[in-house]
Amino acid sequence: MKRLFPCMVGLSVGPTLQLFIASTIFLPVLTHGAPPPSAQQILASVRMIEARQQIDLQGQLRENDIVIPFRLTQNGPLIRYSFTNPDEVLQLRLGQNSSRLDFVTGAGTEKFATGRLSQKIRGTSLTYEDLAFKFLYWQTARVLGEENVRTRNCWKLQLRAPSRESQYSDVLLWIDKTSGALMRMEGYDWNGQLVKRFEAVSAQKIDNRWFLKQMRIEELQPGTNHVQSRTYLEIKK
Repeated sequence: MKRLFPCMVGLSVGPTLQLFIASTIFLPVLTHGAPPPSAQQILASVRMIEARQQIDLQGQLRENDIVIPFRLTQNGPLIRYSFTNPDEVLQLRLGQNSSRLDFVTGAGTEKFATGRLSQKIRGTSLTYEDLAFKFLYWQTARVLGEENVRTRNCWKLQLRAPSRESQYSDVLLWIDKTSGALMRMEGYDWNGQLVKRFEAVSAQKIDNRWFLKQMRIEELQPGTNHVQSRTYLEIKK
């Protein structure tokens, strides 16, 4: 199995949940004896390739008995998430140095307020900040080493938030060294406690390309590792 994730995708991971949905990322090729790529080189590769995707997929967020359908479309650096009941359309624009999340209205687009990024999307474990994956642009980042996730050899990265505008102080990423897929993400609060975990569960092949089938998003009680809520992001064929 290859390319379990895009952002996360990607939700997502996108630098969105896109990163968790359709990964076609290729990291710098290493020659024997060469030093490993820096964290910023790895993140730049993720951002560059992600901004070239062309995607139109149907999916859903599922938590217990709650099911929230959505449509995900992407045309290069513009990604839209469309929800119904009530209607809500979010647009993410991927830039070289940052990403921007907007509401789409009848009159155009309206910038999403920074103070609302930590809000949960329709009562699930997913927040608007998770959807935007702004941590992929954080400048303070380092490679911690290599670890295996679901048999895949990954670079493990640590990213540090530039300010307290984020709900996370630090984010850990596991990126597949072969495909560049984002395999796992962990978010830590400002007390250094683990509060959010994303991880791929399964993948599927659609039109000869690998896509996410199911991703698990867990919200944890700080300091206990107890799962308070669990949301599944699922993509339909």
